Amino acid sequence: MEHQSYWRTTATLPKFGSLNQDLEVDVVVVGAGLTGITAAYLLKREGVKVALLERDSCAGGDTGRTTAHLTYVTDNRLHELVKNWGCDGARAFWEAGVAAIDEIFRINSETGADCGLKWVPGYLHGKLDEQSEQDRKSLQRDAELAQQLGFRAEFLEQVPYANRPGVKFEGQAKFHPLKYLAPMIQSIPGDGSYLFENTEATEFEADPLVVRAGRYKVRCRYVIIATHTPLMGKTGLVSATLFQTKLMLYTSYVLGARLPAGSLPEALFWDTTDPYYYLRVDRYPNHDYLIFGGKDEKTGQKAGPVFGALEAELKRFIPDAEVQHRWLGQVVETNDGLPFIGESADGQFIATGFCGNGFTLGTLSAVMARDRFLGRKNPWFELFDVSRKKFHGGTWRYVTENVDFPYYYLRDRIKGAPEGSPDELKTGEGKVMKFQGQKVAAYRGSDGKVTLLSPVCTHLSCIVRWNAEDKTWDCPCHGSRFKPTGEVLGGPAESPLEQVAWPDQEQKRYDKAA
Repeated sequence: MEHQSYWRTTATLPKFGSLNQDLEVDVVVVGAGLTGITAAYLLKREGVKVALLERDSCAGGDTGRTTAHLTYVTDNRLHELVKNWGCDGARAFWEAGVAAIDEIFRINSETGADCGLKWVPGYLHGKLDEQSEQDRKSLQRDAELAQQLGFRAEFLEQVPYANRPGVKFEGQAKFHPLKYLAPMIQSIPGDGSYLFENTEATEFEADPLVVRAGRYKVRCRYVIIATHTPLMGKTGLVSATLFQTKLMLYTSYVLGARLPAGSLPEALFWDTTDPYYYLRVDRYPNHDYLIFGGKDEKTGQKAGPVFGALEAELKRFIPDAEVQHRWLGQVVETNDGLPFIGESADGQFIATGFCGNGFTLGTLSAVMARDRFLGRKNPWFELFDVSRKKFHGGTWRYVTENVDFPYYYLRDRIKGAPEGSPDELKTGEGKVMKFQGQKVAAYRGSDGKVTLLSPVCTHLSCIVRWNAEDKTWDCPCHGSRFKPTGEVLGGPAESPLEQVAWPDQEQKRYDKAA
């Protein structure tokens, strides 16, 4: 059983060195995921000199954990979008996804990537766990609305595989994401442009505009922050903190499974459960391969093991599925259902809150960032504006979602941590415990050595929790994630968990035991 994404086991990306000198370029792009890579690629094609900085490796974060559904059908149902944003706003949101998919096909034609990019239908269908007439009527309404707004949609009494009422949407797509990105990545360095891995942007200076990465600095005219959750950058602490309250980070669990050839139609599927289940089917010469996921929970708030229950749900509908991969990814939802794409400060562009449409909205963000830097008009600047005040139906969710911060912040401090010892830890296990009078996050690595960390998240000081499924420290307040040894895996935290010093004799004893 592989505990990493199917994409990472079936493709490799080129490697790059870290920044080792001061530079001057036109644009610095921070974050080499789908959004950052695409933005750097598009800008270089326009003759712009760019420096793409990645603190880990290209596509090493959630881009490599995607399920690679290319769809304009949003997490918020169409009738909800129409209610909150009107027909024009709903149409504009979905048309943004259509434009992004078209751009992906255009880029793929340009790069010649052999990534299996192809058009497929997408099916939104009734709940897997139950059936109701109300569900059927809401799906029928979505089909009618989609047709009225100009999208190719058809209501079906029974959708393939699920045998539930649903809507068939034409014009969706799928591909192998890492194979799609590989030629773009290779084309970025050269002719005054650069790509650096293992290079963390640690400081932003406003006048002149400079991005510092350790001891080196890159001077530029514009910054694009393309991290999963935006770094603070030039934005003030108060503004950045308030903006974070509009974002909710969820963890989604994914299975990859092999099944006999021709078992299911090659398509994309989602149901109306909240959180919803999703399925993607790929056709190969001698077998089919499916990606099935769901059971989304707010990051850091998981009650127990998830993959077993997810596999049982898959087997209930597709008993022949042979599970080969398990992985998880993170999605960022917003208070009003729309992404935030635009300038958060003068000369600084951010993009986040893509919900379940990461690759379409990430591509759109790259196009918008290019257009903003080049002074071009773009039809989506106003709709996705970072500083928009119009919350519509999102106001209630804005308040209720942020109850989590004081709840978990206070609760985890009041209840304390159980007394424990690193001796209890098995290989590959982490635990928050009270050890020698202080609360620590303890982890035993594969080499037997124990790392002690402060369990206090470096974002807003909540207490992290151990995620046994993915071997990470996760924050239940705002979704920051850290590697077992404390390094930042995903924001909003920008600094690693602090190391806790061992008493000399204890360190020697544990190192010897290891």
